[in-house]
Amino acid sequence: MQHRILVIDDNQDVVKALKLLFLLNDIDCDGATSPEQGLEMLKTSSYDLVIQDMNFSLDTTSGVEGKALYQDIRQLNSDLPIILLTAWGNLEMAVELIKDGAADYLEKPWREEKLLASVNQLMEMYRLEKAQFKQQKQSLARTTKLADKFDLAGLVYSDPAMLSLLEVATQVAHSDAPILITGPNGAGKEKIAEVIVANSPYKEAPFIKVNAGALPADLIEAELFGVVSGAYTGATKSRIGRFEAADGGTIFLDEIGNLPLSGQQKLLRVLQTGEFEPVGSSQTKKVKVRVISATNAELSKAILQGQFREDLYYRLNMIELSLPSLTERPEDIIPLAEHFIGEGKQLSSGAIHTLKRYNWPGNVRELQNVIGRAKLLAQGNIIEPSDLGINIKQSSSAATSEFSAQDIRAALSSHDGNVTHAAKSLGLSRQAMYRRMDKFGIER
Repeated sequence: MQHRILVIDDNQDVVKALKLLFLLNDIDCDGATSPEQGLEMLKTSSYDLVIQDMNFSLDTTSGVEGKALYQDIRQLNSDLPIILLTAWGNLEMAVELIKDGAADYLEKPWREEKLLASVNQLMEMYRLEKAQFKQQKQSLARTTKLADKFDLAGLVYSDPAMLSLLEVATQVAHSDAPILITGPNGAGKEKIAEVIVANSPYKEAPFIKVNAGALPADLIEAELFGVVSGAYTGATKSRIGRFEAADGGTIFLDEIGNLPLSGQQKLLRVLQTGEFEPVGSSQTKKVKVRVISATNAELSKAILQGQFREDLYYRLNMIELSLPSLTERPEDIIPLAEHFIGEGKQLSSGAIHTLKRYNWPGNVRELQNVIGRAKLLAQGNIIEPSDLGINIKQSSSAATSEFSAQDIRAALSSHDGNVTHAAKSLGLSRQAMYRRMDKFGIER
């Protein structure tokens, strides 16, 4: 898509020269010779960038007219990049507007290569920002629609990856088809199962959760299918299994990859026919149960190693939902952290930065534990990086992000300009804080 520029300058020669320059570089350009004409064109047409003069009246060099035009443009479009054309006499005014948000300023006479470089960079940034805004708007609309239509069981999320997963999960929730949820430990597979059940025809029926990974291998079958008295040493009385308890509802089998082969055979039969026999019994029982299973294991590898039945695998994953790790959905980190904090305390900007950079090998479960600990250790209402107890250097795939000028200014503002306290809130030494202030031109 071709970019469009609007040049606003009372000098016809300047407008013609810039229009020719941009034409030769395949950039569409319109010209206006007064602020009034320029503002009217901005109201009726779409532009990716404005280049405006600072003076429009004869013998005027103060830049006041340019400032007024700049502010009027901002009223129409707060994000549109604006380059100021200045003479030496109103350079101070241009610098003031740069601090207010103008994209760049160029002194007359300009250097064509510098002007073109600035224009191309700013228009590309604006294009990306508009695309991102459009994506965020679409994502918000999808999120609102999902929340209005379905019961999300209190799930906290913000990342587009989770939004896409939830859209599929709620869509298939109404069916009886077995669902396999895959993903790393602590990522929230059980919570996804709760969302599915909350939007299924069985939401008022029994919902039985079984962690197959936490059961002794020799007791898994008895737990799932029941046992009769005397079936083995220690079985002093008969008891029903989890499948019978879930009859008419849903059973959630977590860590399904740990189920022994004998148990897999019985599970396959239940999925096919709804029938099973309790351990030690020859009496067949029949149930109707919707099965949701979950695993952090690669079942395809387990099949090749003879540890998992291939026919059961295809029965379980009629619908497969792949839950990303917390690192793969970074926009969920801070909303989840704030949810775990609750009321009474809040994260400092430094703590937010630390949470975003950490790799989270333990996923959401680890984040919950970290926040719980930080709430206990924080001296006041603000949780600082030191309260989190996590070491970024030990996180092998942690992002190498750096503080921005906005981060530094926000920290200084929240601590009334006290450099020592602001540095502590960011997890920096005073010397490191001063280096960043110098880097961004922030006055000490």
